[in-house]
Amino acid sequence: MEKPGSRFHVEPVQGEEPPGQPQVSICVPDSNDQTVASNYDSHNIRSLLHYTQEALPRLDHYRNVHSLHAHFPRPTLDELHNGNIPSAAEQYFNRRLSKASTEKQAAVKFGWIQGVLVRCLLNIWGVMLFLRLSWVVGQAGIGLASLIIILATVVTILTTLSMSAICTNGEVKGGGTYYMISRSLGPEFGGSIGFIFSVANAVAVAMYVVGFAETLLVLLQNSEMPLFENPINNIRVISCLTVVVILGIAIVGTEWETKAQIVLLIILLVAMADFLAGVCISPDEEQLLRGYVGWNKTVFLENLGPHFTEEQGFFSVFAVFFPAATGILAGANISGDLKDPQSAIPKGTLLAILITTISYLLFVVVAGSTVLLNSNGNATLLAEGSFDLLTNCSLVESSKCEFGLLNDYQVMEMVSAFSPIIYAGIFAATLSSALASLVSAPKIFQALCKDKLFPGIHFFAKGYGKNNEPRRGYLLAFVLALGCCAIGDLNHIAPLISNFFLAAYCLINLSCFHATFVKAPGFRPAFRYYSMWLGFLGAILCLLVMFIINWVTSLITFAVVSFLYLCIYQRKPDVNWGSSTQAQTYSLALNAVMKLNEVADHVKNYRPQLLILTGHPSHRPPIVDFGYTITKKLSLLICGNVITKEHLNHKARTGMLEMGHKYLRHRGIKAFYSAVEDASFSRGVASLIQVAGMGKLRPNMLLMGYKNNWETCGHEEVQEYFDVIHIALDMHMSVAILRLPEGMDYSKHAIQLEEYAMLSKKEKKRRMKASSEFIDEDGIPRNKSCSELSEISVASCPMDSSRESSPPSSPTTIRSMNGTVSQNPQGQINLGYLSSPDAGDGGRIVFPSIPDEIKLTATQFQRRQKKGFIDVWWLYDDGGLTMLIPHILSTRSQWSGCKLRIFALANKKDELDREQRNMVALLNKFRIDYSDVTVIPDIVKPPEESSKKEFEALITKWQSEGTNSKFFITESELYALKDKTNRHIRLSELLQKYSKNSSLIVMTLPMPRKSTCSAALYMAWLETLTKDMPPFLLIRGNQTSVLTFYS
Repeated sequence: MEKPGSRFHVEPVQGEEPPGQPQVSICVPDSNDQTVASNYDSHNIRSLLHYTQEALPRLDHYRNVHSLHAHFPRPTLDELHNGNIPSAAEQYFNRRLSKASTEKQAAVKFGWIQGVLVRCLLNIWGVMLFLRLSWVVGQAGIGLASLIIILATVVTILTTLSMSAICTNGEVKGGGTYYMISRSLGPEFGGSIGFIFSVANAVAVAMYVVGFAETLLVLLQNSEMPLFENPINNIRVISCLTVVVILGIAIVGTEWETKAQIVLLIILLVAMADFLAGVCISPDEEQLLRGYVGWNKTVFLENLGPHFTEEQGFFSVFAVFFPAATGILAGANISGDLKDPQSAIPKGTLLAILITTISYLLFVVVAGSTVLLNSNGNATLLAEGSFDLLTNCSLVESSKCEFGLLNDYQVMEMVSAFSPIIYAGIFAATLSSALASLVSAPKIFQALCKDKLFPGIHFFAKGYGKNNEPRRGYLLAFVLALGCCAIGDLNHIAPLISNFFLAAYCLINLSCFHATFVKAPGFRPAFRYYSMWLGFLGAILCLLVMFIINWVTSLITFAVVSFLYLCIYQRKPDVNWGSSTQAQTYSLALNAVMKLNEVADHVKNYRPQLLILTGHPSHRPPIVDFGYTITKKLSLLICGNVITKEHLNHKARTGMLEMGHKYLRHRGIKAFYSAVEDASFSRGVASLIQVAGMGKLRPNMLLMGYKNNWETCGHEEVQEYFDVIHIALDMHMSVAILRLPEGMDYSKHAIQLEEYAMLSKKEKKRRMKASSEFIDEDGIPRNKSCSELSEISVASCPMDSSRESSPPSSPTTIRSMNGTVSQNPQGQINLGYLSSPDAGDGGRIVFPSIPDEIKLTATQFQRRQKKGFIDVWWLYDDGGLTMLIPHILSTRSQWSGCKLRIFALANKKDELDREQRNMVALLNKFRIDYSDVTVIPDIVKPPEESSKKEFEALITKWQSEGTNSKFFITESELYALKDKTNRHIRLSELLQKYSKNSSLIVMTLPMPRKSTCSAALYMAWLETLTKDMPPFLLIRGNQTSVLTFYS
């Protein structure tokens, strides 16, 4: 019976497989740019590749994606939407040509056996197996010794599970432990652990080599070879020579080092087999004297329980054994040399742990069942045929046994069938561990140097050969190991190394736990046998083991890691690895905003959350600085930009926003930057107010600069500005207008100010000092061509004396933050920098071309203000915002030298004293510090005629005889608002009288009544109040209380 047709039916062609086994293949490039043979006519394939702009899903499209907005090899959204890209086939063949021209010789890669299993076995089977395991059995007994091994195995298995989850969550490159931790927890944790882990591996080389030297020294002494009288010198010479040999093997390359590791593993396995063969042979007389009695049930039962000596206990014995289990990262440390790290690391490491754990448990049972706990070595007592007499240490002169599990570290050598093989095994264990450490340390350090997390170490990032061998790192590790070998005794350093390894294990477990806990969508390990809570348990166990081994070195480890963490945190390296800490930042922020949404508003928790109309933040630095003075460590600040002249595509818009955020970040201003596009400025502001922020994190106060050119600009522009105030009030926003005597638009100097802001304080002082050496007292550069000019500023001095200086308003060529350069209409390049032949790169020093007066005014709110007063003209009750903002300013360091003076209006002249007492009582209730309170009694007094004439001259050009003109002031309007106009003129006289020399004036903003007051008349009021005055801030609250005297 014929099967029902599927949705997609493919007709077979000649040469195709039978219908029962359909084969569908298309001639398209795979992930390795290899063309898959097709069984179909190539005409159809050609039509797909040559006539579509879409890209099929391919692995290459997802390579090197460091961030969400990284460059994609696939067509961009704009290219697809606008249809301005070449065909897919053309792109494909271009990529193949480009790739073919840059192909390099393939590096040697290792499988999971050579690369991971062998290395982990050699590192875990260390000298502990031959020299200390029997002592552990004597102290803890077979039962507790097995428990110690199992506990150590639990820690390593939990760490391996976490490591397997991390390394299967995407491709793992070179760097091993450092790479995994840094890409999971971020550069701070990764860099600090990577640094100490590299040092620990380098010092571990010396530790293993010294162990080798001590064993070799025993053999040399037994053979009576001529040596130095001082044993320490013998150890130094042997260990230093050994390190040189190991360095030679490592320098040759990882391929030869791996072959050497295999040879050492074979020797180690033969030595272990030699020990097992020995327990199958009946003991001779010498072995019996040293405590080896063969398989014996009585001995097994005697050694089953613990026999701790006075200085030892369970945890102290555990601390001695645990370093034997710290070799699980040997394979992961060369992750860059593995064919498939995602598969090799979990498979090889877990299998190595299983094999070594079984072997350790086996050797514990064998040693505990065949060797006495103590043996006095007395042949006479042995002849009497009683083990009780042989184990009685009081029967010898020293009352101390020399042999047995508790006293003899050479038990395995004594039991073995051929003792020299055991020595060979000890040599293989020490040398293999030293070799693995010497290879691991430079490779980890090389990866750390490539990321440039620490200054001055990039020199060691260079690799050599097809395997990118870190030869410079080898030499550095060699020097460090050689220096430690010169010490000759590393008993005090060994616990610190173990703690460094455990700190890395702890962070590996923490990385897995954290990535799972924050529920990052990008954490999707292919390895499924992990758990968030197992990772957490592993991290806790590692911390406990650290303090069990040595609490002093644990504190030292914490101190070192914390110091390195802070160093990287302060440097703020420009890296984006998609770490789980970044995911946690998002998660915490989202949860905090959601919780804030559930918090009811209360007057005590009111915070002024500002939306500042800045344009690009670098164009109006004074108002940005002033707004940040209010919101710093207090509330929300958003810099808003309304773009009215041109439409920006996505790339340009994203670049503009990034530049704005970069400027704010370099300035240290905690603020957001938002932009909207609208042909109408007022509608754009309305959109900005509605879309800015989220939930309770929304601006409640609009701050904008005063429109200084309102008298000369177009009528529509003034109306737009006036409409913004109405829109803000309609949306129940508080409104503030800041006016500065010098203005606040520095867009002509924006690029210079951006670069100047990004300089360090030290660099600013250096450049200012350099500029003062080449600029005279009048600010004119000491240059022959410039000295002939009558009027010139630092900004307009050209680099070439043959060129003419351009006027300040003409375009100048400035190197912007992204490195682009523009030029004037004539095509001339007029760099906005001066140079001198006395310093800097190539004997030239370059500094931003900003006149001193521009720098002083543009940065006036970044400096501490001179001692003076902040005059607060609290005219009308708007909810207390006019009083709260000056109070906040007075608490800032920039305004700490300024005291508050309060000015208020009296209702009647005869109520002056009572009004003043009421105001004082109110301020005391609000707990606001002030220096003086003045109540103005004669606000209704008519203004001077001269003041009236000035106002009339101000509005002359805006008056109209008609009654329906929107942009002009009508006679009926002037008549209706005559009293209010006179009151504002009178206020301007009082301001001139009381506040002319103040540092800052804060006054209640006049309320613009809808359909009553025109834009021109309102601007005339503001001009009258603020003209020729110090920095002036007009504030109008939304008539909701922001101050309270209740607790």
